[in-house]
Amino acid sequence: MLNLLDILSLKSIKVPLAATEKKAVVFELVDLLAEAKLISDAQKIKTVVWEREQQRTTGIGEGLAIPHGKSPAASGLVMAIGRPTEPIDFDAIDKRPVRLVVLLVSPPEKTADHIQALGRISRMMSDPKTRLAAYNAESAEDLYRLFEQAEQSTGAPMA
Repeated sequence: MLNLLDILSLKSIKVPLAATEKKAVVFELVDLLAEAKLISDAQKIKTVVWEREQQRTTGIGEGLAIPHGKSPAASGLVMAIGRPTEPIDFDAIDKRPVRLVVLLVSPPEKTADHIQALGRISRMMSDPKTRLAAYNAESAEDLYRLFEQAEQSTGAPMA
C-alpha cells in the first residue's frame, strides 16, 4: 500500500509560495523537487507537467489542484506541496480559486503508483476538516504533520 509520506519530504513543501499565478506555481514546485535532489532535470519536468496542464486543468475543485506528469527525469514517485499566500486562479473545474497545490511526478513506468497517489491525495483532501487545515497551514511543518495524521488515520488499504 502506498503511503504518501514515502513520497513527500519536508524539503518539498513550501508555505507560502512566492508565485501568484498558475504556471509560476507549477514551476516553483518543480524547482522545490530539484533543490531537494528528487528529480534530475527540472526543465524536462516543467515541460511535461505544463503540457499536461494545457490539455486539461488539474484544478479539481474545492480549492485544490494536483498538477502531475511522468518523466524519466524522476527516478521514483515524488510529491511537492505549496500553499499560495492568496488563492489563485487555476482554471479549476468549479471555477473557484485554488488554495493548495500538490504536484505529483513519476517515471513513465510507475503508472499504477501514480494513479494510486492521485487517488489518495484526492480522498484525503475530500474531508472538509483536512482541507480547511491544509488551507490554513502556516508552515511546511504544519502541512507535513497534517499529511502524517491523515496517513496514520487511514491504516487500512484504500481501494
